Amino acid sequence: MGRHSVKAPAKRPGRALILSIVAALAVVGIVASGVFVWVGGYLNPLFAAADAGCAGSERLAIVADTTIAPALTDIAKEFDANSETCVQTKITSQDSADTSAVLASGGLDADAWIPESDVWVDRMSATAASLGQTPPEVEVGEAVAATPVVFAAPATKAAQIASEPVTWSRVLGGGMPTILPDPEASSTSLAGLLALRGHSSPDDPRQFAGAMIELGKSIPASTGAAFAALAAVQQPSVVITSEAQVAAYNLEEPAETLVAAYPADGTVLVEYPFVRLPSQSDDEATADGAANATKTRAELLTAFAAAVRDATDRLAADGFRAPDGTGAIDVAGLAAEGPVGAATELDAAAQLEILRAWAVLTLRSRMLAVIDVSGSMEEPAESGLRRIDIFQQAAIGAMEKFSGEVELGVWVFSTARNGDLDWEDLSPIAPLADQAHKAQIAGIIQSLPARLGGATGLYDTTLAAVQRVRESYDPEKVNSVLLITDGRNEDENGIDLDTLLAELAKMDDPTKPVPVIMIGFGPDTDLAAMQRIAQATKGAAYSASRPEDLGTVLVDALSQRTCRPNCG
Repeated sequence: MGRHSVKAPAKRPGRALILSIVAALAVVGIVASGVFVWVGGYLNPLFAAADAGCAGSERLAIVADTTIAPALTDIAKEFDANSETCVQTKITSQDSADTSAVLASGGLDADAWIPESDVWVDRMSATAASLGQTPPEVEVGEAVAATPVVFAAPATKAAQIASEPVTWSRVLGGGMPTILPDPEASSTSLAGLLALRGHSSPDDPRQFAGAMIELGKSIPASTGAAFAALAAVQQPSVVITSEAQVAAYNLEEPAETLVAAYPADGTVLVEYPFVRLPSQSDDEATADGAANATKTRAELLTAFAAAVRDATDRLAADGFRAPDGTGAIDVAGLAAEGPVGAATELDAAAQLEILRAWAVLTLRSRMLAVIDVSGSMEEPAESGLRRIDIFQQAAIGAMEKFSGEVELGVWVFSTARNGDLDWEDLSPIAPLADQAHKAQIAGIIQSLPARLGGATGLYDTTLAAVQRVRESYDPEKVNSVLLITDGRNEDENGIDLDTLLAELAKMDDPTKPVPVIMIGFGPDTDLAAMQRIAQATKGAAYSASRPEDLGTVLVDALSQRTCRPNCG
């Protein structure tokens, strides 16, 4: 496509026209609130452009992510003033998540979109497909700017945090407290998760899943909320964000400046692509005039994209670098030169896969934990610890991974635990954000060794647990039963497996699913029965052949909900 110059001076009235205006001052009238003069047969504002050609100027409507919109607004003003064609460019600031949703439903009236990462284009297409809509045909062009993913820390805590190398590996290992703005709304956070996965062990997928569970304990809705959280946490912590976000924060002159820490083991760039949207007049451009207008708009869009890429000083003032990550910036808290070797090609499919996993791991849950306290839990494992000791360690670790959004209750079971009942209700299902409730559950875990005794009343307990969760069902949450056992059903006076499965089938309601997640550990579990129960409730069955593996299996149980009912 042809490109209009963006450097030519704006058209100004010719000398003859100026003289005619001066001569016409005798007929000046006051019209409304402005001063108008009679020029060429019509009234024109005195201080408006006198060139009659601008009366039909082209209009460009561009929607831009909120992070880059301020810079683009300034660039657009200069572009309009310097363009050889009369043009009015309007920049609309909108979160990329919102624009993506509007596009997916087919309702955006704009010529172009500059999102924070082209992953939003893929998310738009996926959303449209889920809505049964045909996604609009967009043209993803080259990026106009980029910003690297960094860790942000308060200036007063930066030295303490950097006492050892600031790396993704430290985040994976839990050695650097980290806050992640919601990746559902931030492509920077999503790109950060991609970088994090890239540094996790390919032989141990649980490492990345465990890190996401830890990051999901608290999920600020926005980057601003994450920055605010830094002041509230006790431990020196960092926020996964971008240079541009740090720049925007520091340019507001906050009480304490943030400092960007650049991952020593490499980082990624978030690019801002220039996305052309279907023209509203494309289907109507049958007449020569309409076709020419569409061509002119296309040429102007090409010129505007070039003008943005050329406006390096204005972009740098807001902390943006060139699309390849190069360029110098002078903003408090940022390095003058960008990180060397930052990855620019981000796998969109991989990011969407991570986003789906994140959505599973951070679902708001109501869970009833049902714990086997039969006498066999006294038996020693290979490590020399009793099975109940190993469970305690794993349970305490799992508790630390749950976010405050999770609601948890606790039962224990064996046989004839509570009169004729095999189960005992020790704590109701309530939010872990309630510190008193969380402390109560921690106390129950510590008391488990003193509660051991009896045989394994598995089937009666499973049925009662599903009934209890269904009675208090919350449609806004994922309602489930998490049952941990080291044995097989030993209650000769209770129901058998076929009766249990039949009762579960009777109460099954697709609108109120209550999956049973069963974890068996040790050599005595009945995995076949567990799998049948899981299948009947669309849950999952896991086996830790060694009790020492219970901790990693708990991570699997939390992170593989999307594979149910066929998790391995």
